[in-house]
Amino acid sequence: MEPYEQGEQFELFPRMTQESQEEAEQQILKNQQVVDYQILEYPIEVIVSKYTIGKNIDNNEIFIPNYQRKFVWDIKKQSKFIESIMIGLPIPYIFAADNQGRMEIVDGSQRIRTLEAFSTNKFSLEGLKKLTKLNNFRHKDLPISRQRRFNKKPIRIIELTEKATLEARKDMFERINTTPTILTDMEVRKGMYEGGFYDFIQKCANNPKFKILCPISDKREDREERPEMVVRFFAYAERYKDFVHVVRDFIDEYMESKLDNFDVVNLDNDFENMLDFVDKHFPYGFRKSVNAKSTPRIRFEAISVGVHLALKENPQLIPPPIESWLNSKEFKEHTRSDASNNKNKVSGRFEYVRDKLLGND
Repeated sequence: MEPYEQGEQFELFPRMTQESQEEAEQQILKNQQVVDYQILEYPIEVIVSKYTIGKNIDNNEIFIPNYQRKFVWDIKKQSKFIESIMIGLPIPYIFAADNQGRMEIVDGSQRIRTLEAFSTNKFSLEGLKKLTKLNNFRHKDLPISRQRRFNKKPIRIIELTEKATLEARKDMFERINTTPTILTDMEVRKGMYEGGFYDFIQKCANNPKFKILCPISDKREDREERPEMVVRFFAYAERYKDFVHVVRDFIDEYMESKLDNFDVVNLDNDFENMLDFVDKHFPYGFRKSVNAKSTPRIRFEAISVGVHLALKENPQLIPPPIESWLNSKEFKEHTRSDASNNKNKVSGRFEYVRDKLLGND
């Protein structure tokens, strides 16, 4: 290799051709056309007046949809947010989408709920580090002049307009809600795939027998873990041989395929029959032990889908003793968490349970 002359610039990657640059520019322009948004600025008192939590949610001009997680900020986190507003720190934009003329909050539900709670005197400030003299204050305890100044503080909102395409709206859900501390995959799906099939998934998730056989922690319950488990059962039960690598994409594609066409009777029967079999033959349901308070997701998948596959081959199945393999090292290897994205291991754990139940060693 010949040495570079002094002053000659070395480029690790080759420069793009003019044709490549023009193609890239056209792609940018094409995608900009479908993302139509506006930037709005409302005083806090206006936002609060347009938003309420309760039975009349269908009439609210600003509303938090069902897919958003519950109000999880504690008092100290709410107080810190109010303190930030008081001292004039920049507040991140709230993201929303036009939904039949109403404003659907995509990102910012915790902030809006906090503004409403403080403005209506539902909590006292605590744990403030800068404005320590305001600890124990409610909104009504502030001087009238300070109440007015707080109420007039502007909050900026980026809203996708009604001109934005459905694809742009889905893209916004995914891009805004990619951080695990914001929304889980299933919480995002509630916004992307809301409708009849999601309602059916939610119905199955609330099945009393399912809740008894498959306990999970309150934290996981609040983050849509039950619907996640249910949709994984249906997706794998029906299409596990089509799984390639990424679980999230596999589940998304399955849910999208069921938006307008699904057999509620057959799916419901499959779910109920699987639960009945587990209830009758598995000593601890999906749990690892009688005292276990939460069920690992992969253990649930292995047992539920394996049972379904076995019942497809023999609906009247009476299995050989289960304990001999259920607590084995081999089953534990099949249900290790690091096997969730490996095609062969995913198929392997379902078929292992199926074959053990059928007595096919």
